[in-house]
Amino acid sequence: MEAARALAWDGPDDPGDWHPVMRRFRDGHAETWYAADATLGGWGPDGVRRLVVATADPGTLPDKATWYLVTNLPRPGGPREAGSPHPAAGLAEITRIYGIRNWIEQSYKQVKDELGWADFQVRSDIAIRRHQGAGQLRVQLLLGHLVRPIRRRPPPRRRPGEPATERGGPGAAAPSQPPCWPRAIRAVRAWLAPWITLQRWWTAWSDAPPPPQLQALINSVAAGCGLHLYIPN
Repeated sequence: MEAARALAWDGPDDPGDWHPVMRRFRDGHAETWYAADATLGGWGPDGVRRLVVATADPGTLPDKATWYLVTNLPRPGGPREAGSPHPAAGLAEITRIYGIRNWIEQSYKQVKDELGWADFQVRSDIAIRRHQGAGQLRVQLLLGHLVRPIRRRPPPRRRPGEPATERGGPGAAAPSQPPCWPRAIRAVRAWLAPWITLQRWWTAWSDAPPPPQLQALINSVAAGCGLHLYIPN
């Protein structure tokens, strides 16, 4: 707050240290915000960490419309731009990226849940790709046991003199349901997740092999048997 108050501001006609940035929202409307590089301790425009302030009103700095951001992206034209592994980003780009952070986090969480990445604390690209390949291989191997080809039953034969069954009547055969991919995925993860969790918990607890009782439980879950959540006394 003190670093933002120290920046010069004399109104939209004379913004001083502030630079106007345009924010566009999903409903189509746009708003003019202001952003600036502030200095606080070791944070500064050309430091290893930049302190960027973005707000809808530099004069009042409203709490719900003011962002205090710390980034390692260098300033365009600054001394760190040439040696930085990251591309330079101006104030407008930093404000835009932070403005869509909620959608990025929400979409990333949904993707992790669907692909099973939420079961492992991995961050590197190679670890995610290895886990994705292993997960897809397991699913493909298991789908052969859960989704089988449709076997259509022939229509029932009528005896001589027996009237034809009305459409939709009690004698009509129910249509076969086609294989359902989401249902198969849920069925696989219903027992695959406990199997992974039990092994991960034990390896985090000890380097020794699991005791026979726990190994038997892991083998039972791996065979598709569910866990009894409610054990009678």
